[in-house]
Amino acid sequence: RLILSGKEPDAARELLIKRYSNQLAQLSQQDSDDAFQFFINALTEVYDPHTSYLSPRTLDNFNIAMSLSLEGIGAVLQREDEFTKVVRVVPAGPADKEGTLKAGDKIVGVAQGRTEEITDVIGWRLDDVVDLIRGKKDTIVRLEVLPSASEISGQTTIISITREKVRLEEQAAKKEVLELEVGEDNYRVGVINIPAFYMDFEAFRNRDPNFKSTTRDVQKLLIELQTDGVDGIVIDLRNNGGGSLMEATALTDLFINPGPVVQIRHSSKRISREQRSRRKAFYDGPLLVLINRLSASASEIFAGAIQDYRRALVVGSPSFGKGTVQVLAPLNQGQLKFTESKFYRVSGDSTQHRGVIPDIIFPSYYDNDQIGESSQEYALPWDSIHAVKHAYYQPLGKWLPALKERHAQRVAKSPDWQYMLDEIAFINEQRDIKSITLHQEKRKALQQARENHLLGLENKRRRALKLPELASYQEIQAEKEGSEEKAGEDDNAKDPLLREAGHLLMDYLHLNSSASMPKLVGTEAKPSPK
Repeated sequence: RLILSGKEPDAARELLIKRYSNQLAQLSQQDSDDAFQFFINALTEVYDPHTSYLSPRTLDNFNIAMSLSLEGIGAVLQREDEFTKVVRVVPAGPADKEGTLKAGDKIVGVAQGRTEEITDVIGWRLDDVVDLIRGKKDTIVRLEVLPSASEISGQTTIISITREKVRLEEQAAKKEVLELEVGEDNYRVGVINIPAFYMDFEAFRNRDPNFKSTTRDVQKLLIELQTDGVDGIVIDLRNNGGGSLMEATALTDLFINPGPVVQIRHSSKRISREQRSRRKAFYDGPLLVLINRLSASASEIFAGAIQDYRRALVVGSPSFGKGTVQVLAPLNQGQLKFTESKFYRVSGDSTQHRGVIPDIIFPSYYDNDQIGESSQEYALPWDSIHAVKHAYYQPLGKWLPALKERHAQRVAKSPDWQYMLDEIAFINEQRDIKSITLHQEKRKALQQARENHLLGLENKRRRALKLPELASYQEIQAEKEGSEEKAGEDDNAKDPLLREAGHLLMDYLHLNSSASMPKLVGTEAKPSPK
């Protein structure tokens, strides 16, 4: 691959030796905790892909991911050769406020407080360096840093940073506004992207009034978007692998009136329905939920409840299909995460194996045979239980034929959509190739043919949009990497799936003048499981 990318044989060989040496060095730094975690997880995965042992260090990282906060200096680090390199300084974090530490700097030593002797960390594994740098709020850590402008033998500098609680806002829910033209009318659709269902459980238990959670963040974003005067809201759950069950329920509570959200069946066959919406809907305007194959677990609880209540359109590709609930059990060292129950929608249907099936299905880049619960060799099958009596708000089935027709007509004329279909078809063709030549010149010819094909697809799209054509595949790569020369030239191609979701929401608004949540239309419950 390196030679195909243009490297000379000697340079490719040198780079590979360097890579393998780094991998060997990292392997040699594994300790008994790592070995225990590898062994136990190899055992648990024999029985259940979602049961695993979390070592103390892994548990710390899990808690950081759930709370979106940590106590430290606010810097993203990675290992580079024997050094710990600063990849990025978190905006408004302690390191950013101090102002000296920059991306590209290398940390070569760490000390605690103002007087402790600096410990040389060259050659250390990254986790161990991170453990030294993190620490309690309001304590001081001193870093010996080799600035990025210095040579390896250059002068180091000492930086003192007071640790603080760092908010990882880049991983929190975010909003944007889609500007859409429909005929002669202009519409503004608010989009809330939710990457995970996070919650700071410790702050919640401590009754911190400002504890971090998905629902609290989304509620703030809804207020901002409504103040902004948007015509509707899209909840983007693509690539959201789940998180807190409590947060999935709480988020649903923002959009429906009081009622059950999810049913949980335990191993004893007892069915719990305590996960309920308990307050009047905070937002009752036009709503659409966008999912894909990587929307899993808590995402499926939310999307399934919204769909069962007919509160909103659900569009995208079928979700992951994880319909089981895990709990954490404390151990002397770390915790055990194990499958304890299954969850079911209020309709009685499981999401296990099948996932949530959208009202309108979009094409997908993912191979369902390789990704998703159904791709597991011994995955639990789909099943159902009795439905729980629940309200429904809108007769969506009445509008679906018209919505599907409008969708089909629009995407048939969309160069971006057609480009996406062509690209997916090409990717599927590549997946079907079961062997490949090791002859260098033949491989180069295959690579060139692939690049020419992708360049042809891109220029076909550009001609349809009356944009200047590109001369080479390398220009496509430069665009994708966000080169300044191409930035902003072609915004339409950024996310055709999201734009089509916005158009579908506006279609629904046109077809149904009461797309804001009306009074209850009725209630339903299946008489028996399927």
